[in-house]
Amino acid sequence: MTKPDLIYTTYIKTTPEKLWAALTTPEFTRQYWGGSANVSSWEKGARWEHIGENGTVHHIGIVEEIIPQQRLVLSWGDPSGSKDVSRVTFTLEKMNETVRLDVVHGDFIDSSATADRVSKGWPVVIASLKSYLETGKPLDIWGSASSACGTKDAAA
Repeated sequence: MTKPDLIYTTYIKTTPEKLWAALTTPEFTRQYWGGSANVSSWEKGARWEHIGENGTVHHIGIVEEIIPQQRLVLSWGDPSGSKDVSRVTFTLEKMNETVRLDVVHGDFIDSSATADRVSKGWPVVIASLKSYLETGKPLDIWGSASSACGTKDAAA
């Protein structure tokens, strides 16, 4: 049975520029993603890596589509070379003083373990991102999230 796409939508009181920077700048991603960073040159076809505090690469992929401050599409895989590769799409839409963020993670293989892990991780990451951009402080929940997501660095 094909696993359905996971779809998350939130509204963040910020600008598309700030949200884009939060998604693509390692110094920002570390702030709300439990110390982990997304690292890439952020050009179409470039490799990206999700790197934990200890330097361990937890997720890898390719930048499939990039329209700065509007849309980012990444393949999402395990650095072990597993065939459990999926796709995540971030879509930003300015709405007055707010930005609508849609995160769609899908194209899972039938036997995907990733789908189960990220279904627990994305709500934590997105909530922490929203808190960070609106208050300057991420959510302090990675200890409890780690038990649901496997490890602190494995969240989403």
